[in-house]
Amino acid sequence: MLLFGRARVLRSSWVYNSCRCRSTIALPSKPARTRFAPSPTGYLHLGSLRTALFNYLVARATGGKFIIRLEDTDKKRTVPDAEERLFQDLEWAGLDWDEGPDIGGSFGPYKQSERTATYQKHADDLLISGHAYCCFCSTERLNALAKKRAQLKLSGEYDRACLHAGSSTTEKRLSDGEPYVIRLKVSDETPTFKDIVYGTVGQSNKKRLHLPGDAAYEDPILIKSDGQPTYHLANVVDDHYMKISHVIRATEWMSSTPKHLSIYRALGWTPPKFAHVGLLQNHKREKFSKRNDDLDLQSFKKEGIFPEALTNYVALFGWSHKLDNDFLRLQDLINNFSFNFTKGDTIAAPEKLFFLQKKYAVKYVEENGIDLKSMVESISAIAEENLKSQPGGIDLMSVKHRVERLLPRGASNYTTPQKFFNDHIQFFRPVHRPPLDSKTDTWVLGLTSDNLDAVTLQISQVSSAEKWTEHAMKHLIDKFCTDIFNAKLSGSGLAGLKEVRSAVNAYLRWAVTGGRPGPGIPLTMEILGREFTIQRLKEAIVERNAFKAQEKVLAEGAQTLSGHAVE
Repeated sequence: MLLFGRARVLRSSWVYNSCRCRSTIALPSKPARTRFAPSPTGYLHLGSLRTALFNYLVARATGGKFIIRLEDTDKKRTVPDAEERLFQDLEWAGLDWDEGPDIGGSFGPYKQSERTATYQKHADDLLISGHAYCCFCSTERLNALAKKRAQLKLSGEYDRACLHAGSSTTEKRLSDGEPYVIRLKVSDETPTFKDIVYGTVGQSNKKRLHLPGDAAYEDPILIKSDGQPTYHLANVVDDHYMKISHVIRATEWMSSTPKHLSIYRALGWTPPKFAHVGLLQNHKREKFSKRNDDLDLQSFKKEGIFPEALTNYVALFGWSHKLDNDFLRLQDLINNFSFNFTKGDTIAAPEKLFFLQKKYAVKYVEENGIDLKSMVESISAIAEENLKSQPGGIDLMSVKHRVERLLPRGASNYTTPQKFFNDHIQFFRPVHRPPLDSKTDTWVLGLTSDNLDAVTLQISQVSSAEKWTEHAMKHLIDKFCTDIFNAKLSGSGLAGLKEVRSAVNAYLRWAVTGGRPGPGIPLTMEILGREFTIQRLKEAIVERNAFKAQEKVLAEGAQTLSGHAVE
C-alpha cells in the first residue's frame, strides 16, 4: 500500500537493474544482525528513527540481534547531551537493543572513539599490502587541484601525486614528521553489488577511464591527519567485527557503497548485504536534518504525539504491505515486515500522523489502561496550567473528572492534548456567547421568552446530583419539546417535533457552551454538573434579554429614520 508521494529520480549515477513488481521481498531465513550507528552531533529526527526502526524490525522479525553503535569521532561537532537523548528517544519510541554502549555486548566496545587502535592496525595492514598509501598533500594543494579540475569540467578526484613520489620520498617525509592522511588505492575496476531493493548496482567489469592529462582516482581517505578514522574505514571495520549481516540505510549512502566494497575486498572480508531506501523528505522535498529542531523526536513528544503512533507513521515511509489498513502496532510490524521497500524518495504527509493519532486514541480509550491514564494526565496538566494563569474557570479539583468523561466521546477526533483542551475549553472556562439573531429558527418556531425561561426553570428543578444524568437531561428536554409541539404547533403545518427539538437544543447549546460544538447537550450538562449548568442558563437569560432590548432599540431607530424619509 503506497501512502506517500515518491521522487523517482535517484540522486546518483548508479545503474540498477531490478524488477518493479509489488511482490514481497522476504526477510532472511537465518537470524539477522543489524545495527543503528548514529553520530552524537545532533538529535534523533524522523529520518534517523526510520533507519533505526527498519534495522530493528529486520532483527526482531528474524529472531536476530539489534545493535546500537556510536560514531563519535567528530569531537568538534558533538552535542553534549546527544548520546543520552539518543537512548531516551529510542526507548520512548518503543525500541530496545541487544548490544550497545550503555549495556555492552560480546562485540564491543560500541563507540568508535574507543576503537581507534583497531582502525589504525587495519590501515597499517593496507599500507603493507599496497592497498593504501600516505598522502602529504596540503589543503591548499587539494583545493587548487579541485578548482583546476572544475574549470576543465572534470570530476574532483585525486591525482595520486604522493603515491607516485616513491617510497624513499615517503619515508623521508614521515621521518620529518610531516602531517599526512592514509588513502585507499582503489582498483581500476568499479565494484558492483546486489542491493536488496535496487537489484544489481553498477556495471559489471566496468573499468575507470582516464583521459590524457586526467590521471585522477577516487581514492578515499581512511585515516585523517589527526589519526582518527573516516566514516568509510570505521564503518567497514565495525560492521565486520560486530558480524553485521544486513545494512539498511538511506540511498544517500549508495554512492559510498563501492568504496566500502573496495575496503572489504582489500582486507579480504565478506561484506554484509545492503538494502538502500529512499530519502525521507518534507513537503518542500528537502531532506530531514538532525539540525532542524522542529523535527527531532522531543518536539513530537512535547506536542503529545503517541510514541506508538509515531513509530507506526515512520514505518510507512517507503515500506509497503498488503494488509487491510495502516494501523500497525509494533508487534504487527514485526509480524508482517519484509524488504518490500519502495524505490525513490518519500514525502512525509503530516495528515497521516494525525489519522493514526486518532486511531490510537480510540484504541487507548477502549483498552482503559495506562495509555488512557497518560492522556488524561496530559490534558489535565494543560487545563490546570490554563486555569492557574487565568482565574475564573472551574475548580481545579474538577478538571480530571471532566477530562475522563470527555475523552470517550472525543477520542475519534483526538490529535494532541493542547488541541483537545482548546476544542473543549467550554468545559473549563466561562463561555462567550455570540449575539442571538431574532430571525433564527428558535424564534420563528414561536419559542417565546416564556418558553425558554420555562426550560431553564424545569432544568433547575432537578434537585439532586443523583438525578443529574445524561439520561435524565435527555428525558427532560424531550418532554419539554413534546409539550411545546403539542401546545403550539401540532396540526399547524409550521414545523414538526424534530424541528422543535433542533431549535431547543440549539438554544441550550448557545446558552450552555456559547454555541461551541461538542458532545450532545444532555451529556454536556451532566459533565458540567448542576451548578455550572444552571448558572450558565441564567446568564443566558440575561444576555438574551439584553440582545432583544438592543434589537428593539435598533428597530425603533430604523422606523424613526424611515418616517423622516417619508416626510
